[in-house]
Amino acid sequence: MNSQHAHLPEALAAPRQQFITARGERIAYYADVNGSGHPLVFIHSINAAPSSFEWQPLFAHYQGQRPVYCLDLIGFGHSERPNCVYTPELFSAVIVEFLTRVVQPPAEVLALSLSSEFAARAALAAPALVHSLILVSPTGFTTRPLPSATAARLIHRLLRLPGLSQWLYDLVASRRSIRYFLGRSFIGAVPKALIDYAHATAHQLGARHAPLTFLSMQLFTPNAMTQLYSRLALPVLVIADQDPYITFEQLDAFVAAHSTWRIARLTPHLGMPQWEKLPEMIAVLAQFWRQ
Repeated sequence: MNSQHAHLPEALAAPRQQFITARGERIAYYADVNGSGHPLVFIHSINAAPSSFEWQPLFAHYQGQRPVYCLDLIGFGHSERPNCVYTPELFSAVIVEFLTRVVQPPAEVLALSLSSEFAARAALAAPALVHSLILVSPTGFTTRPLPSATAARLIHRLLRLPGLSQWLYDLVASRRSIRYFLGRSFIGAVPKALIDYAHATAHQLGARHAPLTFLSMQLFTPNAMTQLYSRLALPVLVIADQDPYITFEQLDAFVAAHSTWRIARLTPHLGMPQWEKLPEMIAVLAQFWRQ
């Protein structure tokens, strides 16, 4: 089988639907509207092989209790994977369109890692559509500097060189590489099903385009605390302990200075508490939503 056309199964046990953005891109999502209360909207991470499968345990728990949605971001999953310019603004615009046209009632938005920045940007653009944010291992609280915009563009041009582009992506999207990188995010064993799905989604036509932009660091917002997080007026819960790819040196001070923000550690976890700390995460979410 051509690795670029590997079969991609469903990530979640819910109907998969799609909508077309104002720009004309096809965006897939999973939805089960049974249940009551504010809808829950899950947004996967950004890396070489992310997917809605990352949220499977928590999505399954709330399915039937609350209306639940899980979005395949542009460039990933069953959504269109165009060879276009990927930017934070593009991802947040897709989220806003999804909330506006599909979800509609104000939602509790749960985002993982870098997608926390996209979710925050979407909440700033459309505050009436977001009731609260739950950010798991969010980026933007590190003291590590980002490369300059000029350096990031240069890195991206190098990553897109003919021959190098596909070779590099094939390297990071190999089963061995996926197993290694996912393994760093788990204290215990990585579920085989998660590895299998990550490998499958990484071998779709056009799969390299968005991840290579991510590797160039162009999808991160400089000064995210000031530009995004500090401008949020809605309730925000951060769930963060340790993460092999993200540091949180500025997180405690930021939360202490912002009254609408809360933090839960759920110690120990390495960035995937929905898999390794599910009961504790459910309890923390229930408490947060009762406030």
